[in-house]
Amino acid sequence: MATELAIEENLKSFLLVLSVSLSVATLPQVFSWFRQIPYTLLLVIVGLGLAFVDIRLVNLSPELILSIFLPPLLFEAAWNLRWANLKKDWIPIGLYAVIGVVVAIAGISFGVNRFAGLPLTSALLIGASLSATDPVSVTALFRELGADKRLTTLMEGESLFNDGMAVVAFGLLFTIAFGSGSVSVQGTVLELVTVVGIGVAVGGLIGFGISYLTQRFDLPLVEQSLTLVAAYGTYIITEDLGGSGVIGVVTTALILGNFGSRIGMNPRTRIIVSEFWEFLAFFVNSIVFLLIGDQVQFPILLENLPTIMITIVAMTLARAVAVFGLGALSNYGAKSDISLPVQIILWWGGLRGSVSIALALSLPIYLSDRETVIATVFGVVLFTLLVQGLSTKPMLLWLRLAGDQPLQQLYSEAVARQLALRRSLERLREAQDRPGVDKEFLRYQETLISGEIERLSEKVVELREEHPNLVQFMENQLKSELLAVEAESYAEFVQAGWLNRELAPFLQSGSLSTEN
Repeated sequence: MATELAIEENLKSFLLVLSVSLSVATLPQVFSWFRQIPYTLLLVIVGLGLAFVDIRLVNLSPELILSIFLPPLLFEAAWNLRWANLKKDWIPIGLYAVIGVVVAIAGISFGVNRFAGLPLTSALLIGASLSATDPVSVTALFRELGADKRLTTLMEGESLFNDGMAVVAFGLLFTIAFGSGSVSVQGTVLELVTVVGIGVAVGGLIGFGISYLTQRFDLPLVEQSLTLVAAYGTYIITEDLGGSGVIGVVTTALILGNFGSRIGMNPRTRIIVSEFWEFLAFFVNSIVFLLIGDQVQFPILLENLPTIMITIVAMTLARAVAVFGLGALSNYGAKSDISLPVQIILWWGGLRGSVSIALALSLPIYLSDRETVIATVFGVVLFTLLVQGLSTKPMLLWLRLAGDQPLQQLYSEAVARQLALRRSLERLREAQDRPGVDKEFLRYQETLISGEIERLSEKVVELREEHPNLVQFMENQLKSELLAVEAESYAEFVQAGWLNRELAPFLQSGSLSTEN
């Protein structure tokens, strides 16, 4: 009976949170002003409002974030991250995700220990918690404004891998500070390699295993379900084996998104699976960001305001050292050519989120500074979400990194409508001899459609003359379509048994370039 009551209460809490989140999602449609605020940040603001009037929807525990919410968010981001783009920038992404975490921990812990007076152990735990970036709101903004895809790849690639590094670093620092036994540099490095290695090994095994399994059948719902099992199963198995569940999930999703979906899924199934993960990411983010705001304890935040301010300054400076220093190193050593405006956005857009909060909440109650650590992390996360998150759009516009998304969309719609109406006109002309259809009706429809096609043609020409860069945009779109057709054909040939492996796309080599 007690178990049934607990289940019923949890279900009521879940439905309440979901109802509030979905209500917030409709606000931009009702009040146009809210469209200026990214959806996830709007959820945080609403959550803060609920916290201010002391309405607590549900208790946000570290297990809830790390075990329930984090795997699908990691999987969705890695599923959509193209290996070709990641491979081009693996050096700067690797530097930011690994050395950047070390720089963040060192900078934050030094500032908090030296100027806020917290013990070094607590300062290190704050630094480790805040070394994980969570740019969900920022990358959504990039897509909305049509920002360069490379910027999104750098931001998401760093976040995916530094989440795992931050979780591992937090565990190691906690073990060093409060564990028993001797600690050595060699042992720490070996532990780090082991944890990451187990994650990569388990993720690779599950990713390739499911990739080959889906080659044996064509059942979209089963394949969709397998990806869900892969996300949670990889995390649980890797953690049980002593590895990094975050690294495991990212590895699995990268393999399935870039390899498994090509050799084992037909185009229709890939679309179904991608839409499923897009829905799940929206669903989980709707809950997480609302609860982040709702968990805030304003009196405790005010008590720790000086420490929070010092931590914000230390974190911002450490982030600057990591982004600009490692960016310069990558530009010099690997010829990465990451421009200064892009580095500025990477610096300012490195928001903190659910992983930071989960790590802070996971501290044991016997830690004397636990409340201060949690309050500090919450305060810094709120600053990054509300101040940095809301100011990223003006900064993108100021640095001229926002693309011509509205103009490109207008042009694409005009071209798409023109092509669709031409098909309709062809179908209409085929129906000229159809019995029972009035000839006058056919002539009227032909005149109507032809007139609209002519108007759209003039509009397309006008847009192209006023904005010459649209020509390059359409050429790039066509290149992507041709590449997708070639890659999908190889995948179908593998599935039909004509090939035993998927061939690397020929068109990817740059043969479609207008320069050739």
